[in-house]
Amino acid sequence: MPHRNAPLTETGRLRLARCVVEDGWPVRRAAERFQVSHTTAARWATRYRQFGIAGMSDRSSHPHHQPRRTPAEVEERLIHLRLEHRIGPLRLAARIGIAPSTAHRILIRHGLPALALCDRATGEPVRRYERSRPGELLHIDVQKLGRIPDGGGHKSVGRAEGRRNRAGAGYAYLHTALDDHSRLAYTEDLPDETAPTCADFLTRATAWFAAQGITIERVLTDNAWAYTKNTWRQTCQDLGIQPRWTRPWRPQTNGKVERFHRTLLEEWAYIRPYTSDIERQAAFPDWIDWYNYHRPHTGISGQTPASRVTNLSRQHT
Repeated sequence: MPHRNAPLTETGRLRLARCVVEDGWPVRRAAERFQVSHTTAARWATRYRQFGIAGMSDRSSHPHHQPRRTPAEVEERLIHLRLEHRIGPLRLAARIGIAPSTAHRILIRHGLPALALCDRATGEPVRRYERSRPGELLHIDVQKLGRIPDGGGHKSVGRAEGRRNRAGAGYAYLHTALDDHSRLAYTEDLPDETAPTCADFLTRATAWFAAQGITIERVLTDNAWAYTKNTWRQTCQDLGIQPRWTRPWRPQTNGKVERFHRTLLEEWAYIRPYTSDIERQAAFPDWIDWYNYHRPHTGISGQTPASRVTNLSRQHT
């Protein structure tokens, strides 16, 4: 495909070449007619004589001979190490004795993606997907989080005092429902992850998304005990939602909500030392508001989740 400033497309090159080769135009006259240099006109005429219409296409700029290219046996060794150990260009370069930039180019040349784009367990490229509209698929998962005892945990008062304070603090179960298309999230702090608790959470989450103008069609969960019981199935049926489950031992399928929980822990739960669980919970409404309406999301090209829901970001104040 010619670049945007190219004076001739493939069709224009063919017209020029035929004027010279078939109609007998002088090269300079054809060059003036098509507003290119006479060397350009001569090149396309020559290619037309030699290769016909096929010669009007762009050729690769790849050099025919590369005397300084990394030897093939070195490239083969690098690829073998990458596939066997799943390490990046910096560590590969140190093992083989080449520059990291060279290792990076070799990986690109052989079509090997960055490690961040690969599945950690298999090394295979991650197959990413995204539903085409809000509500088409809802991801649900639970994040278990230790509660902060009154007086503070080890991050605020030190490990020794934190261990004494921790007795009886218990755990919070953060239930999250996240829309696949928009990444809009709804989270509740609940006392457990039993089947009735999960079913009631789905009912409230569905109502919350409905208030945002989103009708839930399907819900995807892992194979935890609570999501395989009749309570869950019956709740989905009552709400008109189709339940779906991930393949066993494949949490990547529900990766969007897993990644949300990582963000939640980094940017809210562990962002600073809280002196009590009440203080941390009080900070949550502002954080989830920031996430849904103001925080640029790298998974959707820097947009906010609310901006992907019709008029939702404009209604928010």
